[in-house]
Amino acid sequence: MINSVIGAINDALYSYALIFLLVGGGIYFTVRTRLSQIATLPEQIRCVREKPEGEGKVSSFGALIVSTASRVGTGNIIGVSTAICLGGYGAVFWMWVIAIIGGASAFVESTLAQIYKRRGEGGASYGGPAYYIEATLGSRALACLFSVLLILTYGFGFNMLTSYNLQSTFSAYSFYSADTTPWLIGLVLAGAVFYCLFGGGKRVMKVTGWLVPVMGVAYILVAALVVIFNIGELGRVLGRIFTDAFNFSAVSGGVGGAALVYGIKRGLLSNEAGIGSAPNASAAASVSHPAKQGLAQILSVFIDTLLICSATAFMCLCSGIEPTAELSGAPYVQESLGKVMGSFGPVFITLAMILFGFTTLLGNLYYVNQALAHLLGRVPSKKFKLIYYFAASAVVLAGAVLTADLLWGIADITMGLMALINMPVIIYLGKYAFRALRDYRQQKKAGQAPTFRAESIGLPHKVDFWQ
Repeated sequence: MINSVIGAINDALYSYALIFLLVGGGIYFTVRTRLSQIATLPEQIRCVREKPEGEGKVSSFGALIVSTASRVGTGNIIGVSTAICLGGYGAVFWMWVIAIIGGASAFVESTLAQIYKRRGEGGASYGGPAYYIEATLGSRALACLFSVLLILTYGFGFNMLTSYNLQSTFSAYSFYSADTTPWLIGLVLAGAVFYCLFGGGKRVMKVTGWLVPVMGVAYILVAALVVIFNIGELGRVLGRIFTDAFNFSAVSGGVGGAALVYGIKRGLLSNEAGIGSAPNASAAASVSHPAKQGLAQILSVFIDTLLICSATAFMCLCSGIEPTAELSGAPYVQESLGKVMGSFGPVFITLAMILFGFTTLLGNLYYVNQALAHLLGRVPSKKFKLIYYFAASAVVLAGAVLTADLLWGIADITMGLMALINMPVIIYLGKYAFRALRDYRQQKKAGQAPTFRAESIGLPHKVDFWQ
């Protein structure tokens, strides 16, 4: 009964409300920023390479890595597999669409997070949707509701789901026991998370800072090898992706629009553009102009979906193994890679899942830290943090032994509710992000190093920075 209720809510959210908000909002942002997600690609790379202003400050690259750590996770493997197996080849096309138009949404929300960021100890900054909601709408209640939803989504839903997905990859091995293995893996994972949390945000950034690039490059290279070994399949796969995307009646089981729905669901889960998570990391960056961090976050969306998710999709579909509902999840990826690379295939996927999953857990909990600080109105005490670290680790352990369907459903709902709050707000405040981008472009055109002042865009709200 619980699954039926959750399923009905998800159908309503993703078949109507979120499609309109995410696609419509993304198109609106794309038009207003003059296709910034494509036109500014060289500038995005330059912004990411810039060093922070001041010793010990968070760089644009550091904020990008934390947001990418959360985005690039088990959803890039399990989520893509699920979307293809249940939604067909066409789901890949709709994930691409969500990523491309979502890049503009990512720019707007991260630029706003920079504009309205708060000043912390030692000149550090923090912020996110809860802060720009409160600063502009004057609604503490709505801001707190968003923070609560973020905690439920990332601290519980996504982290339990990530833990389950990670342990499920071990089911391909003979030593796996449904009674004991999930508990053992859950305990090891919970212990590692607890250790990193004790080091605070700096340890999280340090760990993710070297894990994310290494795992991302390795994963893309292996996927490229699989495609090269099966290059004859590439034309057929591309053809099916584009034709099935619009052939709603041809989806297995006769579920009209399954490719569209699953593509949007898994695309949103993967790239997170517009739901208000990445701005929590973006606000921490020390940059001379808010638009710089907005441009950097476009790159994060592209890395996640157009690179990592596409790598999974082509690795699976070019293997020649047809996606079915029975193979949904880790089995389809492992079987596809195993067909091409033998026993190395499942081992590599397991390793990738461990690295993807672990960095996702850390990135998610970084967001939870920010949400807790907002709800409390201050940096949590050491005693509170200790209790929170134990609770967060316990959630990771619990996720390893629960069922996938329920976890997917809960995570989809809470993530959808975050988007229902964040998207209308950034549409309303978008004019300030557009003005910031115009100001940035004008300075670049004049040969200047872009800097920002709030009055230059007619900002009517009080801000801690940019005076």
